[in-house]
Amino acid sequence: MKKTPFTDTHIALGAKMHEFAGYNMPIEYTGIIDEHQTVVNAVGVFDVSHMGEFWVKGPNALEFVQKVTTNDASQLEVGKIQYTCFPNEKGGIKDDLLLYRYEPEKYLMVVNAGNMAKDWEWCQEQNTVGAELEDASEHTALLAVQGPKAKDTLQKITDVNLSDIPYYTFVTGKIGGVDNVIISNTGYTGAGGFELYFYPEYGQKLWDAIFEAGAEFGIKPAGLGARDTLRLEMGFCLYGNDLDESTTPLEAGLGWITKFTHGNNFIAREVLEEQKAGGVSRKLCGFTLQDKGIPRHGYEIVNADGEIIGSVTSGTMSPTLKVGIGLGYLQPEYAKAGTEIYIKIRNRNLKAEVTKLPFRK
Repeated sequence: MKKTPFTDTHIALGAKMHEFAGYNMPIEYTGIIDEHQTVVNAVGVFDVSHMGEFWVKGPNALEFVQKVTTNDASQLEVGKIQYTCFPNEKGGIKDDLLLYRYEPEKYLMVVNAGNMAKDWEWCQEQNTVGAELEDASEHTALLAVQGPKAKDTLQKITDVNLSDIPYYTFVTGKIGGVDNVIISNTGYTGAGGFELYFYPEYGQKLWDAIFEAGAEFGIKPAGLGARDTLRLEMGFCLYGNDLDESTTPLEAGLGWITKFTHGNNFIAREVLEEQKAGGVSRKLCGFTLQDKGIPRHGYEIVNADGEIIGSVTSGTMSPTLKVGIGLGYLQPEYAKAGTEIYIKIRNRNLKAEVTKLPFRK
């Protein structure tokens, strides 16, 4: 298994480790619920160094980005970030990603760990415009410092005014004694905070500085388990569960990152325009269980007559709401908030209700 710069630290701290996307990653330390609540109420730190980072450079960088992603990157200013996705030739999602405009002719794509090799191969295949591509994944470490006390923690170790970095923007600066850190107001938790990109050799120095600064706020390391419950409470999609090569952004409720603007000629644009005009045959929805139970990926969703109307893509017991919540694809006529549906769990049909996202307000 591959290691991140923090793998030995996780093990020394007693984390439960498990393979994820080829990396030895921490699943939990003090427990998923404790880590979840720490992030919601104070500040937690996630090692997400397993994510992939690709640089796109040169005079043809924008042309390449516009070809391979669905959002309109021509609208992206330097210092701003876009959520977007790679469509395949049939309009399915190869991956969802963050796109950073670092300089006028330089972009950073941050892709999912499990799709890194596939995405890199795809980008090289599609680079018919002569953009300069660089896979910097092995030379980039990433920590997500998340929660309402994240800003107070990080402000103690940087002269950069973090209040001047709005949501989905970034600056490059010095933090925790480490230079050239991309300080990004993003995260996957819905609890606020920052993601820090830096060279791996400075990892331990930055980790120590962050934990020293956050001690007064009860800072804790958090694992992938809490990361999953936090993102699910916000209704954020997880690739491999809620998104894959067979789901389109329109079916997944990601029409807002699919821009049919003039000149935005991304791969499979015509396919997705056709789907938009004709309507989708399924929609990704949130639901809350009314009966006691925990929904899981792959469980069938049925109507009152027991007819299959969809399937669960993600599910958990919500640490905040203390009820079962989930995401799933449903036939459009059942997709309205408040609609009664049933989740089939161990041959029992448990009552649930379609819920407007996010679950955690």
